[in-house]
Amino acid sequence: MSNAKIPAPGPGRPKDPAKRAAVLQAAQQLFLRNGYEGTSMDAIAAEAGVSKLTVYNHFRDKETLYAAAIRLVCEAQLPDLYSGIAPQCDIRQTLERIGLSFCALVNSPESLALHRLLVGMAGQDAKLAQLFYEAGPQRVCEGMNLILEQACARGELCIDQPMDAARHFFTLLKGDPHFRLLIGFAPAMDEGQLQEHVKGVVDLFLRLYGPT
Repeated sequence: MSNAKIPAPGPGRPKDPAKRAAVLQAAQQLFLRNGYEGTSMDAIAAEAGVSKLTVYNHFRDKETLYAAAIRLVCEAQLPDLYSGIAPQCDIRQTLERIGLSFCALVNSPESLALHRLLVGMAGQDAKLAQLFYEAGPQRVCEGMNLILEQACARGELCIDQPMDAARHFFTLLKGDPHFRLLIGFAPAMDEGQLQEHVKGVVDLFLRLYGPT
């Protein structure tokens, strides 16, 4: 059926937060499973157990709902990446801990599905691509930028452009293993392989940016 807009109810009608949450959860599941074009507002309404009118009451169109769902997916996956890291922690231990958490994040089935979905939509909507980048990769790099700046202030690192270094770090962590996993060429690394991979990246990073 068509995804054309349906006139929203009158402005005075209250919105149910529980129904909004149900719609968002259903949208996340269906968008990641079936892609943007393969997901209709009717299917989202059915999955959420609400009427199609209720979906449009909370989200004016499919693009708005998609943007909200992708933002929620990104935010749900990020909170643990930097949790529990104290400024006084040894920088090697800090980098290894972040590296392991990051690899677990980007190699998860949810992240892989989201990545494939966005690649499949590449070039269709620059606004949605920007939304994902700002909610996901940019936030990750901004958090890492702060940690690197603190390490530089303590004399543990020597970096002229911490944001660039943050991007280098995460690019090295993903590398060939993540690409092979993304295209379905190889399975995910086991725990031992993952730890060895992260340790190698941290060693390289510290040789590049350690104090001279």
